[in-house]
Amino acid sequence: MIRSDNKAFSPEQYATRLRVVLGMLALIACALVARAVDLQLLDDGFLEGQGDARFTRVAKLSAVRGAIFDRNGETLAASMPVDTVWVSPREVMKASDQLPRLAEALNRDPKWLTQVLTSNLERDFLYLVRHMRPSDAAQVQALKIPGVYLLREYQRFYPAGEVTGHLLGFTKKYEDIGQEGLELAYDRWLGAEAGAKRVIQDRYGRTVEDIESIRAPRPGSDLVTSIDLRIQYLAYRELKSAVQLHRAKAGSMVVLDVDTGEILAMVNQPSYNPNDRDQVSAARYRNRAATDIFEPGSSIKPFVAAAGIASGRFHPNTVIDTTPFRVGAKLIEDHKFLGSIPLTTVLAKSSNAGMVKMAMTLSPQNMHDTLSAFGFGQVSGSGYPGESAGLLNDAAHWGRIGQATMSYGYGLSVTPLQLAHAYATLGSGGVSRPVTLRRIEEPVAGQRVLDEHVARELLGMMESVVSQDGTGKGAALAGYRVAGKTGTAWTAAAGGYSTDRYKATFGGVVPASHPRLAAIVVIDEPGGQLYYGGDVAAPVFANVMAGALRLLGVPPDGLERVPDVTLVQASRGSE
Repeated sequence: MIRSDNKAFSPEQYATRLRVVLGMLALIACALVARAVDLQLLDDGFLEGQGDARFTRVAKLSAVRGAIFDRNGETLAASMPVDTVWVSPREVMKASDQLPRLAEALNRDPKWLTQVLTSNLERDFLYLVRHMRPSDAAQVQALKIPGVYLLREYQRFYPAGEVTGHLLGFTKKYEDIGQEGLELAYDRWLGAEAGAKRVIQDRYGRTVEDIESIRAPRPGSDLVTSIDLRIQYLAYRELKSAVQLHRAKAGSMVVLDVDTGEILAMVNQPSYNPNDRDQVSAARYRNRAATDIFEPGSSIKPFVAAAGIASGRFHPNTVIDTTPFRVGAKLIEDHKFLGSIPLTTVLAKSSNAGMVKMAMTLSPQNMHDTLSAFGFGQVSGSGYPGESAGLLNDAAHWGRIGQATMSYGYGLSVTPLQLAHAYATLGSGGVSRPVTLRRIEEPVAGQRVLDEHVARELLGMMESVVSQDGTGKGAALAGYRVAGKTGTAWTAAAGGYSTDRYKATFGGVVPASHPRLAAIVVIDEPGGQLYYGGDVAAPVFANVMAGALRLLGVPPDGLERVPDVTLVQASRGSE
């Protein structure tokens, strides 16, 4: 017999339990109604916030960095639109079956894509591919994969490539922030400020509605430089050709407008292409023309001669005995004895002995003041980042040997830009004008640092350097008078100077009767049989100036005669 302890419910007990259950259900229903009223009527912001969290985004409004132009309106640097693909890893992994299609559209390995997403699941924002072409990015967007979004950005582009690489510098790879060159110097001027707006997006990341503007974008300002891209191309081509021809280590050239102080061209070799970031290394992007210092050798002699003529003790026809002599323990002599020659011939033949004889009649302070007035030992004022001031010691520290060697270019250091500025000052009749990399509309007054008569006499003397009997005949131009000076200096080495490595230079102005352009060419360590400034650097000057004068429409002045100065017939001087 089966025994059961269960007792049947009485009708009263059943009714009581039913009322309890119904009461509980009523309470739950009331609570739900109350909560619905609260959410829908009293605290409706909560649901809106939850909806916004899923569909509202703060979108970046990209702003364009200012463009850089040459003086004639040719584009040197511009920001081109690109698209960046970013993802929300958690959202994308919900559609993991779409990863192979996404990887194919991104041109990436599916395994790489899976690893990147799975290792960043805790993040809500992840860059996947930066700076895609808009046409390629559109293919990614067309896949309509949840969690994959596009961001419009801009990438810097330099149409002239390595022709203007050293001058312009570059911006950060993924940000429009200047890092080198003019991009850095004028970063505040060129720089843009991105804006922001609040938008509603659908599940595919497409903007459905703009809600509000948070911050308006501010585009950067354009920069018009002093550079003439035509002359820049000429200088780049000729300098590169010379460096290759003479197997040189490096080279630089600077071209200035004498009347305004504007830099029309500034090039270096070896160069680099700022569009190819694999080439961007400190060794390649250094702008040697503004940052590297060197001992100028005989290219400094016109400015020492300026001190001598300005003193009143010398004039172009003053005869100087170039017989070898000693200053302290150092023997001062030329490669070949030139005898007693006028100061013009001292310059034309680049006689070290003659220049030292003249310099030693001057006080060290007088020489120092003249060189300083021409801008040596101080920055040019161009504003180029990292520009060097060179080295010009105080006259009190020279000593007799120091003064002697400085008269032919040793014991002081200059940059190609400084040297070009000094030649431009001579070309302007002794008026020093600030060097600038921005186009100016009207010439500035400048500051007189040398009597105009002395400057004109020096230009006449420098024309003899480019005559058939001078060291710089390779710089001669058909139809134009050229005033210039060669330089060939040993390069510094540990414990002294290397006697088999040279720095070849040529500096000058054209046309000599009324100078319009000044230029410096520096060839560092030519490796062939030719290494003199007159053989290596002077032809580069001639080729660039010939083209530049034609481009600028400067009329020839070659029918006017070079001052009638008799030169001593002798082999090449010291340069």
